[in-house]
Amino acid sequence: MSRGLAVVTGASSGLGHAYARSLASRGHPLLVVARRADRLRELADEVAALHGTPTTTVVADLATPEGLAATRDAIDAWGAAPEVVVLNAGYGSRGRTWELDRDRESGMVRLNCVAVVDLGVHVLPAMVAARRGALVVVSSAAAWQPVPFMATYAATKAFELHWTEAVAEELRGTGVRALAVCPGPTRTEFTLSGGGSSTYPGIPFDDVDLVVRATWRALAAGRRRAPTGVVARGSMLASRLLPRGLVLRAAALTHRERDHA
Repeated sequence: MSRGLAVVTGASSGLGHAYARSLASRGHPLLVVARRADRLRELADEVAALHGTPTTTVVADLATPEGLAATRDAIDAWGAAPEVVVLNAGYGSRGRTWELDRDRESGMVRLNCVAVVDLGVHVLPAMVAARRGALVVVSSAAAWQPVPFMATYAATKAFELHWTEAVAEELRGTGVRALAVCPGPTRTEFTLSGGGSSTYPGIPFDDVDLVVRATWRALAAGRRRAPTGVVARGSMLASRLLPRGLVLRAAALTHRERDHA
């Protein structure tokens, strides 16, 4: 059976770029979405040279109704149900909530939550009708518990986790799977721009390809969630076994900005 379309949002760098490259290597034609046109062109050229992969690029801000509409239209123009949809686009912030930019915080909810529901609900009917496919939502190890100094980000990731797990159960018996991927700290532009390992000394950072490989293994095993890396698995265990107040305080100590320490 020929490979169907793979859709990847946030594909211009980091995990999205790694997912797109991996899917191209598996023979999927791509539809990639991001705000940076130059990065998408580079990705399309790369996978065409390596794998002969046809790629449709969509330059869109998924935090806006216009960006979502453009992406839905591009998916529909393919003419068949996608086989794999990776909803990876998102961003975070760090600091005391009342000191952060209001528009950026509310925009984070639109991108990390609303866009996931909008695109997920859009693609699933055709996937269920085709009785095959996978919906992958990139959540985070921050989804396990509230995270002071990353309050909005962690809350959006908890939303993604719970929504995806619920949808996965609804999809039982349809031939379509849903998986929430929950990486720990990972070497991407997102984490490195926030200070990366210099901000979190002693905490191991995972490689994007490790996260991608773990995603395909979890899908093959039929799991609904995939904590990837030592930190993700350790924090998930801690959230289950330790008192919530202790976990909350530890998260605050880990994520507070050093000038507020």
